[in-house]
Order: sequence, then C-alpha cells, then structure tokens
Amino acid sequence: MRIAYFDLIGGASGDMIMAAMLDAGLPEPELRQGLASLHLPGYELSMRRVVKNGFSATQVAVSVAEDVPERHLHDLRALLEASDLPEGIRVQADAIFTRLAEVEAGIHGTAPEQVHLHELGGVDTIVDVCGALLGLKILGVERLVVSAVPLGHGFVRGAHGQIPLPAPATVQLLQGVPVVGRDVDAELVTPTAAVLLTQLAESFGPIPPMKLVAAGFGAGRRDLPFPNLLRVLLGESGVALEASLETLATLETNIDDLNPEIYDYLISRLLQEGALDVALSPLQMKKNRPATQVWVLCRPPDAERLMGILFAETSTLGVRKSLVERYALERQLIKVQTAYGEVRVKLARWSKGKLRAAPEYEDCRRIAAEREIPLLQVYQAAQQAAVSLAPDTYTAAPEPGEP
Repeated sequence: MRIAYFDLIGGASGDMIMAAMLDAGLPEPELRQGLASLHLPGYELSMRRVVKNGFSATQVAVSVAEDVPERHLHDLRALLEASDLPEGIRVQADAIFTRLAEVEAGIHGTAPEQVHLHELGGVDTIVDVCGALLGLKILGVERLVVSAVPLGHGFVRGAHGQIPLPAPATVQLLQGVPVVGRDVDAELVTPTAAVLLTQLAESFGPIPPMKLVAAGFGAGRRDLPFPNLLRVLLGESGVALEASLETLATLETNIDDLNPEIYDYLISRLLQEGALDVALSPLQMKKNRPATQVWVLCRPPDAERLMGILFAETSTLGVRKSLVERYALERQLIKVQTAYGEVRVKLARWSKGKLRAAPEYEDCRRIAAEREIPLLQVYQAAQQAAVSLAPDTYTAAPEPGEP
C-alpha cells in the first residue's frame, strides 16, 4: 500500500501540496496533462526551485487572468461534468467544492447553491484542488496521513474586507482535527488546503509505520521565522489487513481513595456519553496504596466532555490525555437463525477479505437462560450458522473464556 504523510512544517496551501508532490517525484508532464483535461482557460501553471531557511524546495504558482468570472457551486459542477477528468477525480472534486460551499453558506447565512464562492471559486482554487487529487492518483497514494495543523493569527484581506486568521472557513473545516498555534502574523493554512486535508486524510497524527521511498518539500510564498514548507513522505506499507486507521484519544487517571461501588456507575455514564471503551486496572501507588487506573478510549471531540465526567464522578485531581492510532476492521452486524432462536452476529473483515464472526453475548445468554441450556452450546450454534453464510472465508472467533 502506498502511503503519503503530509508534514505541515510551515502550514499548507493547495499549491504547496502540489509542489511537495512534484518535489517527491510526481512527473510534471503527467500533472499538466491531467489538468489540461479540465478544459479550463485563464491560468498559467509555473514551477521553480526556491530556498526557504536553507532548505531547497519546489514552489508552484497559478497565475490567473484578471477577467475570470465569479463562480457558484452549480458553475463548478458544470465545469467538472464537462471535463475529461477521471470519474473518481470528478466525484472527489465535487465533494470538496460542495463542502466548501456548505461551509461558506453557514458562515454567511445563506444556501450552498446561492453562496458566492469568491476566492474559493477562483481558477487557482480549481487548479489547486484538481491538481492535488491528480497528483495523489498519479503517485498511487492509497492512504493519506497528516500531521497536526499549525495555525497563525492576524488578519488577511478578502472579498468581504478584513478577515481574522485563522479564516472562518478554515476553522469550520478543521473541526475535530488536532491543531497547534504558532505565534506568527500570517495565514498558515488556507481554506483550500483545509478542505483537501480533511476530505482526503485518513487520520491526523504522527508518521505511520512504512518503508520510506521518497520525500519532497513544497514551498509557500511568504518568508517566515521558520521554514515555510510542507514536506511529503512517500512510503510503502506491508500491512495486509483490510483495516482503516483512525486517530482516537485516551484518558487515564489513577485513583486510590474512591468507594469501589462508584466504578460501575462511572463506567455506565462514560459509555452512555460516547466512550468507545472503558477499562479498570489494579495498580500500586505511592505509600504502597492499592489503587485503580481508569482508562477511557474515545473520539477526540468527545474527550473534554468525558474528562468532565471523570472529575465530577470520581475523586481524581488530574487526568492524562493522549492521542493514539487504532486499526479498525470493517464490520457489520447480521442476524442468523439457530435451532434455539435468532442471534445477532458481528462479522469483521480482515486480511484478503476473510471474515471473523463473533456472536453477541447478550443474545446467547438470554437464549441459554430461557431454554436452560449451556451458554457455549448457543454460542457454537450461532457460529455454525455464520459459517454457512460464507464457509470459504470464515474464521472462528475465540469462544467465551479463550484468550
């Protein structure tokens, strides 16, 4: 699997994304040929070598004619439909422009179809979006991971006058994404880059495991106190699992003075409020006190709310938070018929399309109690029913009590 990691050293823009890929080996003629299939007049694409804080990099510029018309969402869709772009690129570009229109409409209090896209509907934005999509396709990138997103401050002039930084559209687009502030009066991440990264990235965080095969620097136009660069790392992964990688948050706290009866209620509240998993572990703390570690797995936007529950429902004085990566297998819940009744079974797809089936414990327990038969007997019957659905691809899940 080909992986691309975007390291936002100085930020990101659409032209920096294209430039970084060109610097890493994206063939310029193939990119130009792909963009020509847009049949979009009124621009010129140029590339040159520059040096930013001592680092040699590629810089891309999209020069636009002055008489380019203002576009609405339906104009962009018509442009894509009339192009000769590959179908997958057209679909991705349409989704990106639609999201931009929805965000702008929300900011200005109008409908997506009515909003004037101004800068976001300009020729340079169209070229940046389609160029980035084409570059990833030409390079064969199957998975994109992005670092935390740096944000500056200050103001920039737009179609509506002075706009605070980060731009309102950028802020909306980066909801749920890890960001870090930089003390610099500059726009470090444009709305175009924000929508590209959030639409295409599988996760945000550290560099994923891979065999590094190429790297490149894309340069921004400004000179900043730090290198105004976007670095792309291209690599190959030997992971054969049909698993998606997602960035989650963990919360941890050690408690040595809480009534043990509270933990059952605490776990229930955390799960009801969105925790993906909660675990308790015994440990020994200072002064040889026996204690309990509470561990919570959740999605980053839910972390603050769940942290509030830990403070409200326990005696803890501090909670540790960290971001982690999780590989999650594709899964679905089906119903199978057994001799004892209907049982829900969770199917998970793993390497090369194989299936793993796990009967739902609560269904098996209910049936076992109602019919006064062993729980394991019901569990095995549900597994056999699942095997009959796809005998060539089925792999048994561990039985209850097995490691």
